[in-house]
Amino acid sequence: MTELSLVGVSKIFGNSTVVDNVSVKVKPGEVHVLLGENGAGKSTVIKMMSGIYQPDKGHIEINGKTVRIPNVDSARKLGIAVIHQELNLVPELSIMENLFLGMLPTKAGFVDRATMRSKAKEALQVIGLEEDVDKPMGELGVARQQMVEIAKALMQHASILILDEPTAALTKRECEQLFSIIADLKSKNVGMVFISHHLDEIARVGDVVTVLRDGKYVDTVSADVPEKELVRLMVGRDITNQFPHGNRHQGKELLKVEGLTRKGAIEDVSFSVHAGEVVGLAGLVGAGRTEVLRAIFGADTYDSGSVTVDGKVIPKANIAGSIAAGLGLVPEDRRVQGLILEASVADNLGISTLIPTSHAGFADLKGQRAHEEETSEKLRIRMANIDQLAGSLSGGNQQKIVFGKWSMANVKVLLLDEPTRGVDVGARVEIYELINNIVENGGAVLMASSDLPEVLGMSDRILVMSNGKISGELAASEATQEKVMELAVTHLSESDK
Repeated sequence: MTELSLVGVSKIFGNSTVVDNVSVKVKPGEVHVLLGENGAGKSTVIKMMSGIYQPDKGHIEINGKTVRIPNVDSARKLGIAVIHQELNLVPELSIMENLFLGMLPTKAGFVDRATMRSKAKEALQVIGLEEDVDKPMGELGVARQQMVEIAKALMQHASILILDEPTAALTKRECEQLFSIIADLKSKNVGMVFISHHLDEIARVGDVVTVLRDGKYVDTVSADVPEKELVRLMVGRDITNQFPHGNRHQGKELLKVEGLTRKGAIEDVSFSVHAGEVVGLAGLVGAGRTEVLRAIFGADTYDSGSVTVDGKVIPKANIAGSIAAGLGLVPEDRRVQGLILEASVADNLGISTLIPTSHAGFADLKGQRAHEEETSEKLRIRMANIDQLAGSLSGGNQQKIVFGKWSMANVKVLLLDEPTRGVDVGARVEIYELINNIVENGGAVLMASSDLPEVLGMSDRILVMSNGKISGELAASEATQEKVMELAVTHLSESDK
């Protein structure tokens, strides 16, 4: 059994103190939730726990004894393992090979594959995962890949498991499987640190919650504290309206989709979105929501159908043409598809448009810079300055940058794919306000989201997809989670035909 304690730790980068005098104690058989807005210091805390960073002040204790954790290997030897949101796996290698990466057993100078196979099967059995250990890792879904990571940590005798937003990309059923594994690990006295932006998960899996705000310790409370109190501790204020609606007035048709079809993905998808309107796109994972958004935007082609923006049919598979017509897309994976992480905030904001000047058609870089600074201030992007690298910012601030580049481009229709995934409660409300600002100023929003309360709370109408088709439409006034889910499973049996 292992007890891990951070005692008054601080971490300083240059002139910025990102974690300031924070203490956390993780006990055996306990799930300790770390809660806070993006940029509150959670990631830095777990990096100190796992040897990626070392504290500049304070110290770390294992079972009451002060220890130094200079690197990840030292953390592993102390029984500390991290399951990162971006999984540390090699898709081309088998499950067995991934389990033994960096620690291949040998016999007479050769890799002992027989030992690898037997131990790999045993490791999967411990967490109840039934898979062929020779199967390539890339053939597994995210949930099962995550289970392999947990199996690997336990195989290395981890007694402290750090789970960094483990449910971010999981379905509801997959979340339940993960929660069952967590409950089993608790019964085996494994201590866990759990990070999540989904407040409903905290009481479900947590025992205690430590709240951080702006790098400082706020409080440690029981996990059954009401959600409103947790939000207040996180943001330092009461959030009275979780889904602000603003003043919306429906105008002319801005987006018309007719008969959009791509074999094996989407079939005969037709709908329209008007100015001043937020239309939600709901459905189960794999229903075709992302495929519809990407086809509309021109990121993917389609076999038949048409997309019309403000009365003009736009060419398919032509992103430049879509942007020129007034379309913008906030993609599902902002880090891979929405941002250039190695570029500055300024460069990312200005990537979709450069302000033209009257000087022989050259870009006005001075005017562009002013526009970028104005946009970053308007969106309240938390950063040291506009030249800071986008990849160094929190998830919520990165998402604001993606919104910001389309704000600078003055898009007519903004397509949103999981707009608040991995974003904390406070930043979510700010993103909802950005959505309201778009529609209040005559724009239109088409929002695909797996977060049903978000879809119900922000949409004026809801389109539900099932197996690549639109299975129904609900007005916001009549929509419920039950009605949405009923439509979401309408065409599922057709995939078996």
